[in-house]
Amino acid sequence: MDLFAYKSLLFLLSFIGCRAQEPILPGGPVDAVLGKNVTLTTLVKNPSYAFMIWNFEGNNVLTVSPTSLTVSDAYKGRASINSTNGYLTLSSLKSEDSGDYTITIVSPAGVTKSDLITLRVLEPVSTVAIKSDLLKAIEYNSTVVLTCSAKGSFLKFAWLNGTVPIVADGKRITIKEEELSTKLTIVGVLRSDLVGPIFCTAANKLETEKSAPFNLTVYYGPDEFKITPAMVPKYLPTGSSFNLSCAAVSSPPATFTWYHGMNMIDNPGPVLTLKKIEKLGLGKKAEEYKCVAQNAETGRAVASPKVSFSVIEPIMGVKITGPPGTLIAGNSTANISCQAKSGSWKTPTWTKDGKPLTASSRIVFSSDMSSVMINPLQKEDNGEFMCLISNQVSEGKASHKMVVNYGPEPVKVTGDIAVEVNEPVTLTCSAASVPPANFTWKFNGTLTKVKTTQYAIEKALYKNTGTYTCEATNAVTSKTMKATHILSVKEEGALDEGLSDGAIAGIVIGVLIALGAAIGVIMYCRQKVPGFSDSRVESPY
Repeated sequence: MDLFAYKSLLFLLSFIGCRAQEPILPGGPVDAVLGKNVTLTTLVKNPSYAFMIWNFEGNNVLTVSPTSLTVSDAYKGRASINSTNGYLTLSSLKSEDSGDYTITIVSPAGVTKSDLITLRVLEPVSTVAIKSDLLKAIEYNSTVVLTCSAKGSFLKFAWLNGTVPIVADGKRITIKEEELSTKLTIVGVLRSDLVGPIFCTAANKLETEKSAPFNLTVYYGPDEFKITPAMVPKYLPTGSSFNLSCAAVSSPPATFTWYHGMNMIDNPGPVLTLKKIEKLGLGKKAEEYKCVAQNAETGRAVASPKVSFSVIEPIMGVKITGPPGTLIAGNSTANISCQAKSGSWKTPTWTKDGKPLTASSRIVFSSDMSSVMINPLQKEDNGEFMCLISNQVSEGKASHKMVVNYGPEPVKVTGDIAVEVNEPVTLTCSAASVPPANFTWKFNGTLTKVKTTQYAIEKALYKNTGTYTCEATNAVTSKTMKATHILSVKEEGALDEGLSDGAIAGIVIGVLIALGAAIGVIMYCRQKVPGFSDSRVESPY
């Protein structure tokens, strides 16, 4: 279509009446990015038209008819239309493409429909960056101002701590928006405020860009200070692996200084070992220790709670010494002593056979309880003597088994005193003795070959009747004691069981009662019957 025909068409359209119509274009505005492409859509589908005309700010962009397409010189190569629905596509958008676009559809009957939409060509979002007014901050003390700037059109900003949005509270945290920047202000900054990393996003309807991660060092501490162990034993053994350690939450890490009482200890670092304490000659009495944590950046220092203890040498090498030589009850004296190779203690504790050993007229302890004298020894002193030495950090013990020789006492022979011929006989001899006694047997004063505790006769004969003597001899005490036993061998049946002792006693008592009754009757008759005692009856013969 030539220019004359186009102008004639516009002239004709100005005389054609327009009636109320439905929208042809969707609501606007339409946003597009500078340098990119945009398509302005319509709400019509397969319209019947003589012409479809797109204008920009009153100037023709293009005109299409069922048989032809005319693109204005200013838009050649950049504008195109979909002839079935009227969609206008503009490529390589320029800033000057922003403005109002009008579509006019002329039907074959000459009916005209028009509508308008606004296009906004936006500058791309770019150069999003965060800057801080401080290089470092001190917790509670510093006010931090972060500025986020960007390039682009119709920008909106947002702040993120990691992935969590930062929300202004209007007091400690405030956010101020400007056209191409935003400011985040944090008063009395906390360590958690900028743990981050911190991001800033700048966006419009078409694009969103995020800044590089930003980190600002917030120095804090020391706090959450503690000393380990918090509860220290009152006494510690020398040479043990005991340590004191301090810890505090701090950025940068705290430095630690140790104190003994009010005096500084030459021990840099968070750990104070017992080895170091002993090397410095400390710990011999109960004294206080503490550490102080310092932060060079915040200028803060915090002292730990104080702990108190003393160092004691543990008991080692406990030894008990008993009397040498052979001990005999009634003749010997025993001195038992107890010592330790190292360690400090007050008094040992003594036991005998697991029970406390107490003083008596025979048992006398030294003033420091380190020894005990027993005089004279008795057989009851046989057993295990133990001494226990202890202090606040350790204990040690030693034992001595004391053997007191005594006896034999008493000697005793047990067995039958009467047996029937051909019955077995066993006589047993016993005697308390340390060491065990040696035994010999005599029969009617004649030494036999039996040297054991038992004298056994397999079948008793009449000739085995007699006196048996057991002699017990202690080879250490040189004492000999004896006991005798009389054995009677009887004929068979002589020892059969008859009436019991109770039955015999009952018979004897019954006879005595009857005899007494008879005597009583006779005495009564003599007294009551005249001439009973002297009269005689003459024989009739």
